[in-house]
Amino acid sequence: MPSEQSASTGHGAYAELPFDDTRDFTDAGRGFLAPLVPPVVTGADGGRVWDAEAYGFLAGECPDTAHPSLWRQGQLVAKQGLFEVTEGIYQVRGLDLSNMTLVEGTRGVVVIDPLISTECAAAALALYREHRGDRPVTGVIYTHSHVDHFGGVRGVLPEDPAGIPVLAPQGFLEHAVSENVYAGTAMTRRAVYMYGDALPKSPRGQIGCGLGMTTSAGTLSLVPPTVDITRTGQEETVDGVRIVFQLTPGTEAPAEMNFLFPGHRALCMAENASHTLHNVLTLRGALVRDARVWAHYLDEAAALFAPHADVAFASHHWPTWGREGIVRHLTQQRDLYAYLHDQTVRMLNQGMTGTEIAEEITLPPALRSAWHARGYYGSVSHNVKAVYQRYMGWFDGNPAHLWEHPPAEAAKRYVECLGGTDAVVAHAGRYADDGDPRFAATLLSHAVFADEQHAGAREALARVYERLGHGSENGTWRNFYLMGAQELREGVTTTQLDIADPEMTSALTVEQLIDSLAVRVNGPRAWTEHLVMDWVLGDEGTRHRIRLSNGALTHLTSPADGPGDPDATESPALTLTLTRPLLLRLLAGEPLERLDGVGVEGDPSVFGALLATLDQPDPWFALTTP
Repeated sequence: MPSEQSASTGHGAYAELPFDDTRDFTDAGRGFLAPLVPPVVTGADGGRVWDAEAYGFLAGECPDTAHPSLWRQGQLVAKQGLFEVTEGIYQVRGLDLSNMTLVEGTRGVVVIDPLISTECAAAALALYREHRGDRPVTGVIYTHSHVDHFGGVRGVLPEDPAGIPVLAPQGFLEHAVSENVYAGTAMTRRAVYMYGDALPKSPRGQIGCGLGMTTSAGTLSLVPPTVDITRTGQEETVDGVRIVFQLTPGTEAPAEMNFLFPGHRALCMAENASHTLHNVLTLRGALVRDARVWAHYLDEAAALFAPHADVAFASHHWPTWGREGIVRHLTQQRDLYAYLHDQTVRMLNQGMTGTEIAEEITLPPALRSAWHARGYYGSVSHNVKAVYQRYMGWFDGNPAHLWEHPPAEAAKRYVECLGGTDAVVAHAGRYADDGDPRFAATLLSHAVFADEQHAGAREALARVYERLGHGSENGTWRNFYLMGAQELREGVTTTQLDIADPEMTSALTVEQLIDSLAVRVNGPRAWTEHLVMDWVLGDEGTRHRIRLSNGALTHLTSPADGPGDPDATESPALTLTLTRPLLLRLLAGEPLERLDGVGVEGDPSVFGALLATLDQPDPWFALTTP
């Protein structure tokens, strides 16, 4: 089994890991100034957006229902409040999944990564101001394109942020608004499992996710960048603070950057080097990251910045102080991703599959014993499979796997071969009793997919999932297992996650808006539809020729005064002349005939015919049942 997982409670870790090394606890508490009191953030409706109070149980001893290494990580990450990183640089930690960093300038304060929710970001800024004075926000820096690093921005900026620079890596806006658009429904559904926020916060339930405790549940926002960082070595000065940047695209995010504050001798590593093995492919779903490039940029960061830094901090966890510690941290993280990449490629070139490599690979002793290289958020197992996927795709080369039945149909056949659902449950019980809950879960999942109403199979699988979850060192694996158990017993638990935030939608390009419609077209329903229309955006000076044919929605963009599609042999049946705000209202569901200011030429029913082909995504589809 992967070294970071255990089928039992994981207490063998006490003999394997250096629990007597308490340096992380010293560093996690260093510079502590004050907590948020009470440690709760509420929304406009009075509901709890963030509740650090719920994790008070982590102050106790590790129970049998948690892996001691993950429990230790939870104790470290749950520390909340305002911390001084170095003179002039402060962090608010433990008030969301990520950290918010504040750098004092000549006139005010520059905010780095304003959390997920506006409510949490406002609370973090208020805590800083309570102890450092009512300094205005004079700049914002987004380290990368994930929502926990920009979603709370309107909680720290004034209503009109004109004149306040917002810095981000090249490509930030495109990736920030598009990464979760096309497959956003499925990603959000799996994120409910990954972060486990619907689980009770308790020694038997959710104890964090390794990267932080969980995600906040407040209001998302997005203010577009005003300054793009386009190259390594680029320097900018914000409110008198000099910053030197390193672009790191394709690492932890498609658009990401590290940067040095020379005047403070402080290095920000974004999310490229934290106190965990990170994800090469996150369990919620995303594009596979490039572990080889990730290692290269960590090597480059150590060479560029370590000689000029006395402290390195990141968008999660706690800082590392001292040049020796910084170099050790960055180079071990570098070796971690390089080793996983290179050994996976070596073994796949020997004919091994991703699953086989994940069972075979073992990290070097120095990395296995480094707390920051443990698999709390990413894991050796699923990262190796991600590297394999990046190079080889879903097919492992075995013809038997080329055209398999889908899960429910395969399950029915397996269960029939094994003598029925009751027999499968009995077989699984023997495997579980013999210390193999992994195969017990496989058998019981087949039983549930073949007969989802079989109460005995559901309960048996829930118990096995609990056992696997309680023994997992990886926070996201624990949450997936425990969410699966909860869902088998209680059904789907809905949350208030909003994947269609209007401010995010408004940041999409027109091309991205059309693409987001294209992935909702019900192909069979649209087989016989043939539609051609133009959208002319007067405020953007563009014409968008949209064609639905053979169940596929495609488009071309040209200048507004152009023909739209010079090679086309047919004219559009409908032309809409409008502005971007009107288009957003139209796509949000406002009827065309009620929108003043939209020019209509041709047959307006064409637009309705397009809408009639669209499916509504299902945000609460089943995961543990068919």
